[in-house]
Amino acid sequence: MGDRDVAASDALVFFGASGDLAHKQIFPALYRMAKRGALTVPVVGVAYSQWDVARLRDYARDSIAQTDGGIDDRDALERLLSLMRYVDGDYGDAATFAMLGEQLGDARRPVHYLAIPPALFATVIAGLGTAGLAGDARVVVEKPFGRDLASARELNRVVRSVFAEDAIFRIDHFLGKEEIMNLLYFRFANSFLEPIWNRDHVASVQITVAEQFGVQGRGAFYETAGCLRDVIENHLFQIVALLAMEPPAYQGFEAVHSEKFNVFKAMRPLGPDDVVRGQFIGYRDEAGVAGDSDVETFCALRLFIDSWRWAGVPWYLRSGKCLPETVAEVLIELKPPPQRLFDDCAPANGPANYLRFRLAPNPMIGLAARVKRAGEQFVGDQRELSMLNAQPNEEQPYERLLADALAGERALFTSEASVEAAWAVVDPVLDHHHDAHHYQPGSWGPTQADDLIAAHGRWYNPAVNSTPQ
Repeated sequence: MGDRDVAASDALVFFGASGDLAHKQIFPALYRMAKRGALTVPVVGVAYSQWDVARLRDYARDSIAQTDGGIDDRDALERLLSLMRYVDGDYGDAATFAMLGEQLGDARRPVHYLAIPPALFATVIAGLGTAGLAGDARVVVEKPFGRDLASARELNRVVRSVFAEDAIFRIDHFLGKEEIMNLLYFRFANSFLEPIWNRDHVASVQITVAEQFGVQGRGAFYETAGCLRDVIENHLFQIVALLAMEPPAYQGFEAVHSEKFNVFKAMRPLGPDDVVRGQFIGYRDEAGVAGDSDVETFCALRLFIDSWRWAGVPWYLRSGKCLPETVAEVLIELKPPPQRLFDDCAPANGPANYLRFRLAPNPMIGLAARVKRAGEQFVGDQRELSMLNAQPNEEQPYERLLADALAGERALFTSEASVEAAWAVVDPVLDHHHDAHHYQPGSWGPTQADDLIAAHGRWYNPAVNSTPQ
């Protein structure tokens, strides 16, 4: 879906080479790229850990050994390790960037991947600019892109002070998932959806991203984020944009970015009564969490998109930790027929028709309809026609996104305008909101979330091994 031919990068530099993200995601992604012959350029790790290249290679080897498949291609591993170089130094020291320039050698179009805390972005970007390492380079910025509208604007200003917009790749691993990409494909590759994909036929949309586990020792981080910032403003909003956008005017990523931006701009800013915040009982006992913390580990919200297509249709989004399932699902509920000819087609029996996208685990697409039972009575049952959508050997998100950044393909990355437009929707409730309600681990969150949706029905709770409950 690229708009034009662009020169491929000739090196990959990643700052934060000794960090947790590198161990969990980057090294396994680079290994998979090496296995399929997609990684042939130097890989330069940068960190301030008193390491050398041998230690970096050991760290990479240990990371790959801990993946599900382990080390199953020794030749690919050796190819990856042979490409690796290392620079150890303080990001605020000009000597660090001088050493980086030496390690890059003849490379003139590197990708600089900032797998580091946002507080260090400005320091590294300034160092790259001063050292002359940004001219024909690209930069990949790891999320979060700010923590509110003002900080997002400041972050964009800092990055744009050194790099042109078409050289900036704002990475959100959620957009690299095969199941998320399929939302875009399914919508616009099938003509039967278009006549009903609007306010005349869609009653509501529900999006649930649930996790069974808690904060997993990351309480100090979660105290600075919370569910609304960490999951909903980025991941769930991206799903909304793909479902709600108008057909792109042409085949190209800029057209997709433009239509997604239009969705964010049409979102009605949230008010306190549109949001229900929850906190699982026991969260305050986590290390790094304040004893009186009001940070939400669950968030549900009601969203409206004031566009011609979606005016009046409520979008219900929720995500949380310590919920009954680890699952991500979209349910588009269609309006009932205009005349109720059969007594059993009542709202109490569930939606007459819906379209369901299971994003994870076990991706699938389901279409539900009522079917008459055998006999003289006009009585039927709900049936779901489902298509399993799991792909064998599919690319993992970081593998796909790093390869795209090296190739200059920006389709799966986020634009500056969209980042700021999305923050503008949630900005009014980041600091002005109702208190978080406590909920039991293993439940679907506080009961107040049920009240939020009551005017339009109820939540359909995803169940990994069955249809919605």
